[in-house]
Amino acid sequence: MASLATHFSAFVLLSPVGLRRLLCSSSLYLRNPSLFRAKTWYFCDPKWKNFDLYSLIIALPIASFSEIFIFLAFSGHPTYRFAFFQQSATLFLFWLLLLLIICRENLDYPMHIDQAFVFVLAAVTFFVEYSVIGKGISGLGGTMYDMLGALTLTCAFSCLYLSFRPRSFFAEFILSSGLVFKGTWMLQLGLSLYTDTFGLKGCKKMSAWPKESENAEFKCDLEEDGLRGLAVMRLGFIGHAVGVMVLSFVIFGWLARNWNWQCGEASGPLLEEMESEHRFMLMRGSSQEIELE
Repeated sequence: MASLATHFSAFVLLSPVGLRRLLCSSSLYLRNPSLFRAKTWYFCDPKWKNFDLYSLIIALPIASFSEIFIFLAFSGHPTYRFAFFQQSATLFLFWLLLLLIICRENLDYPMHIDQAFVFVLAAVTFFVEYSVIGKGISGLGGTMYDMLGALTLTCAFSCLYLSFRPRSFFAEFILSSGLVFKGTWMLQLGLSLYTDTFGLKGCKKMSAWPKESENAEFKCDLEEDGLRGLAVMRLGFIGHAVGVMVLSFVIFGWLARNWNWQCGEASGPLLEEMESEHRFMLMRGSSQEIELE
């Protein structure tokens, strides 16, 4: 988390994943709310359309090894070395999670992996990420990363809830919106903390390689500048939240008006199987009522 490039990369990886989950889950829910079940990943058919998943499979290990070999080589303090190692381990956990999702999709019984287990592992990974967010950063910068940590906890608890209540569209909606929110807020942090052009008035950008102190700090010339910067960032956080929620409701409303648009597992053999099972249950219930009469 020590440069604009890192934050921009996080934005590019997180926000599209969140938007895709939002589109696919909303489409599946609107098609038949009674059959909705959250998925660890909404696969598309044919397989080549899942390019976002395959790009993450390639990008995450590269980012993880970059944290180890590049940041550890140039960071001057043991505190930062340990922090970068933790961030690398977190990226590696997310990579393992994606591999597990792919294995679950391709393995049949008795080697089938339970979806609840995957959601629990996702929650644990988010909790691990929360433990390393903003590590070694104090002052106003630390407060900004605390807001990012709150979003990470929201995603973690959403995954944990979906592990035993996969039919909860509200939890899926919060998870999808939270991923989009995390991506946009990461971009905002990168622009505000690590650039002069988009930085806060009266404050200096943070150095990517601090060498003079154990904790990095987002420094402002005057105390008033720091207070104003904090107020601006809190207002910006609220603005991001409102923007993401408006975008989410617009997408949901657009899907509600365009029934022909389908995404991922909102169509295809899986949905047909679920609908046939639902029709069978209805017919079975009707026959039982007739027998009772």
